Amino acid sequence: MVRLDDQHVHSFLDDGALEDLQPQVADAHEAVLNKTGTSSDMLGWRDLLLNPDDALLEDIQATADRLRRDADVLLCLGIGGSYLGARAVISALTPYLASRSAESSPADAPKGQSANPSQPPEVRFAGHHTSGAYLQELLDDLEGQSVFVNVISKSGTTLETALSFRVVREWMDDQFDDPSDRTIITTDKEQGALNALHEAHDFYKKYVIPDDVGGRFSVMTPVGLLPIAAAGIDIHSFFYGAVSACEEISSTEEHDALRYAALRYLLLNDGYDVEALAVLEPKLLDIGRWWQQLFGESEGKDGTGLFPTVAQYTTDLHSIGQYMQQGQRNLIETFLMPEDDPGDLDIPETANDVDGLNYVAGKKMADVTHAAYDGTAQAHADGGVPNVTIWFDEIAPEPIGELLYFFEHAVAVSGYLLDVNPFNQPGVEDYKNEMYERLGR
Repeated sequence: MVRLDDQHVHSFLDDGALEDLQPQVADAHEAVLNKTGTSSDMLGWRDLLLNPDDALLEDIQATADRLRRDADVLLCLGIGGSYLGARAVISALTPYLASRSAESSPADAPKGQSANPSQPPEVRFAGHHTSGAYLQELLDDLEGQSVFVNVISKSGTTLETALSFRVVREWMDDQFDDPSDRTIITTDKEQGALNALHEAHDFYKKYVIPDDVGGRFSVMTPVGLLPIAAAGIDIHSFFYGAVSACEEISSTEEHDALRYAALRYLLLNDGYDVEALAVLEPKLLDIGRWWQQLFGESEGKDGTGLFPTVAQYTTDLHSIGQYMQQGQRNLIETFLMPEDDPGDLDIPETANDVDGLNYVAGKKMADVTHAAYDGTAQAHADGGVPNVTIWFDEIAPEPIGELLYFFEHAVAVSGYLLDVNPFNQPGVEDYKNEMYERLGR
């Protein structure tokens, strides 16, 4: 269950402001539920949870099972919503030092076969920038390994992804006798360049990006689910965590997701125009990056919206902590905290106590983390930074699914409160057009 703690924000709001806003929040919420708002034809990310396709989940899992048998690496090519959701979930739910077993190495396996079929493949990402050096070094590092490719793009012509796929296709042709049987596309049902390539090369598998789901809302489609399943994560629990959150939020007008949207709206109107999502568990940093796109692209138009940024505490308290405490007072802060940390460590006692830390001996590292969180939230509030905390049960597939839907619903409501279309991103095309002109398109 996802819950909101807003104790450090009420002193920054006018008395009765939240209650006065409730009719508008209820209208925005109903517009999402009933598809009566702007671009209501782009609410497919809710429909797929309200009507789960278990056959699709099973199909994706079957493909993941083949990757587990045959692949050392799944290389995912995509940008924006085509990779951020998958990377966020994989980063959160796989070990910090995820690596292949030392029992075997790529050199031990026949060419084109997985060195260790008992483990999920390593999922790596490319196609989200234009660095040739990065791509070359990545391909050099993949030499000798059994590699499958999943290219993710609705149009198939997104420059960063399409260029990377062009290079990777050539590399795959040189490395393997069966490159097409190692290629999976996730794209539009009928249109686009990837469908044309699929017709020409008969790739191993094709998954469809629904027409009514935008990229930043696509983590519960094959866009996110295939890489997540390939990484060995239980996609059924993950998906049905989102289903549970969708059903829960849909059944009330007083959910914390709506309260989160309302508080952000009121603070924006009071001049707070930057929101920092702060995580204290490093595994959650990529969820922050996914959140950054979700809120930035959904709200940032028509001269409005909070600018979203991400911070990892306590690390970043030693860089931007001074600014957060005493800089410009246009900031709000959202802490993202798991209730439980099952992988914790006990702090040992030492005989000489040279570092003076025996006062915390016997505690857990999680106790230090929670003290850092409590102290930071209070200090920042005292320093003029309104902040809220979003708590979720634990870093596990089902709670992460609940959390992602919480944010998706909140941003849809928020967009309608701001009177913008939360499902388009017209400004993104401006940089593309300027870039294409300079490249001679």
